[in-house]
Amino acid sequence: MDEIINKVANSVLVVFDLEDYYQNGVRTQIDLSQWLLEGFLLREKDFRATLLEHNWSQYQDHYVAISCSTDAIVPAWASLLVAMHLAPFAKKIVSGSLEDLETSIYQDILSTLDYTVYQDKPLIIKGCSKKPVPMSAYLFVAKFLQPYARSIMYGEACSAVPLYKAKKSSI
Repeated sequence: MDEIINKVANSVLVVFDLEDYYQNGVRTQIDLSQWLLEGFLLREKDFRATLLEHNWSQYQDHYVAISCSTDAIVPAWASLLVAMHLAPFAKKIVSGSLEDLETSIYQDILSTLDYTVYQDKPLIIKGCSKKPVPMSAYLFVAKFLQPYARSIMYGEACSAVPLYKAKKSSI
C-alpha cells in the first residue's frame, strides 16, 4: 500500500494570515446623534456642555469610530471636538463605521511590515478568518506583497485561487 503524503504540509508555500495582525481591544462606535436635539439639531452650547459632563475615561484603550446615525447635518468641528475629548483615552479614533475603524487599524499595521522576507516566495493570503478582517486589508496586503512574491494565491492551501504570478526575468 502506498504511503499518503501530505503535499500541503511539505509545500514551500508561505501562508500570510491577516488574523496574525489583528489588534486585540475593544471597538466602540460613538453616535453623535445621542447629543443632538431630537437626534437632528446641534445646539452648540448644549452640545459642548454635554460633552464636558460625559465620562470619557470609559473609552480607555478603546478603538473608537465616530459617526452620526441620523440624517442630521453635523458641522465638522463636532466630530473634532468629540475626538479631542477622546484623545487622552482612546488608542485610535476614526470618523466612520466600525469597518472603517478596522480598515484603518490594518492599514497602519500592514504599511509598517517588512515584505522583503517574501522575496521570490509562493504565497497564499489566507482567506478564512474568525476575526473581523475587513476586505480592504486583503487589498492592502496583496498590493504590498505583489512586488516581492513569486506568486500569490488566495484561500487555503487545499483550494487556493491563483491571483498573481511574477514574470520570469530573461537574464
